[in-house]
Amino acid sequence: MSLRRATSDDAPTLAAIQEEASRAGVAHVYDPPERFPFPTAAVQERWRRFDGWAVLADAGFAAVHDGFLEALYVLPEAWGTGLADELHDAAVAELRRQGVEQARLWVLERNGRARRFYERHGWQADGTSRVVEFPPHPLDLGYALRLA
Repeated sequence: MSLRRATSDDAPTLAAIQEEASRAGVAHVYDPPERFPFPTAAVQERWRRFDGWAVLADAGFAAVHDGFLEALYVLPEAWGTGLADELHDAAVAELRRQGVEQARLWVLERNGRARRFYERHGWQADGTSRVVEFPPHPLDLGYALRLA
C-alpha cells in the first residue's frame, strides 16, 4: 500500500472517503441518511483549511493535529486489509516525531468497530466525552495513548 502526504487539494477526496466510510461504519448512528445528510460542504472545507499533518492512500487517510489523531477513515472495501493499521502506525509515528507524549482522539460512543480497533492498538478511554456538532448530536468518547 502506498501512502503520501495529503494537501489542501485533496480535500474533496478526503471528504469523499470520510463520507463513504462513515455511511458504512456508523449508519446506525446517522440513520436515516435523508434525515441526517452528510455535511459534505463543511467536511470539504475542514480538510481544505486543515493545517495539521495528513497521509492519504487510495482507500483511506489519517490526520493528526495538536496531539490528536484527528481522523482515520478507510473505505469499506479495504476493511480487513491492514490499511487501517498502516494509516494508524503512520499517524502515531508522526505524533511521536512531533514530540507528543500522550496522544488523544475522539470516537463515537456507538462506533464499536472503531473503539475495538483503537483499544487493540493500546488506546484507552480517558473518561472525557463531548457532544458531536452534527445532528443527531451523538456522544464522542475521549481516548488517550501514551507515546513517551
